[in-house]
Amino acid sequence: MFHANAKPRLMGILNVTPDSFSDGGRFTGLAAAIRQAETMLEEGADIIDIGGESTRPGSEPVSADEQIRRVVPAISAIVKLGRPVTISIDTMLAPVAAAALDAGAEWINDVSGGLGDPRMLDLAAERGASIILMHMQGTPKTMQEAPHYQDAVGEVETFLKQRVDAALAAGVPRENIAIDPGIGFGKRKQDNLELLAHLDRFVALGWPVLLGTSRKRFMGGICNVEQPAELVTATAVTTALGVMAGVQLFRVHDVKANRQALDVAWAIKQAR
Repeated sequence: MFHANAKPRLMGILNVTPDSFSDGGRFTGLAAAIRQAETMLEEGADIIDIGGESTRPGSEPVSADEQIRRVVPAISAIVKLGRPVTISIDTMLAPVAAAALDAGAEWINDVSGGLGDPRMLDLAAERGASIILMHMQGTPKTMQEAPHYQDAVGEVETFLKQRVDAALAAGVPRENIAIDPGIGFGKRKQDNLELLAHLDRFVALGWPVLLGTSRKRFMGGICNVEQPAELVTATAVTTALGVMAGVQLFRVHDVKANRQALDVAWAIKQAR
């Protein structure tokens, strides 16, 4: 469940995949995944977002069975740690989401906005799960081939409104819905910058907004950096700007730096 006007929350990324763009293969073993989850919790993560399918540009889809094989053991192990944490499942497939919820996840993070599997919104409604609806132009395999917008902010805004309406029609409670403009998912550099410059418009829609800029390639072009892991500071800057704009959820690889950025920006905002 998402809480309006609360302090923003930090979502740590745990990719149990061999091919994610920044950390593919690092946490495919269960022991390594648990260690990374513990590290992120110690550094201040409120949520752990676990994914078994890479959604980097050009990536191939992964079957539901394989995703389940990758994510369920990690979710079960993190639940057994007994730490106060919310677990999110990053998937576009309802069977994967269902298995993750059975294992202890509470949120569904769907980068297709509920379009990748027609059963996803019904599942969220039936299980009382919170769901994050993201905008993506195309699919992960094709999204960066030739993305194009006449009005990136307006078009993403319209899409998210439509997906929220679809979730409500499926019976998902209002307090269980969040939105994500999908930075880097079928977007050009200028599109990403325009979306970031107008985060307040997405906040004004009235739903909690998730921002996922972590280590994204468009920032590398701005900073003249090739390695995604070198974009920790750049990501933290967007986190601070997002807090000031009213964003409530931040999905990041580097928890410690972004925890500091979030906390300081929130303290400044509260002093207004």
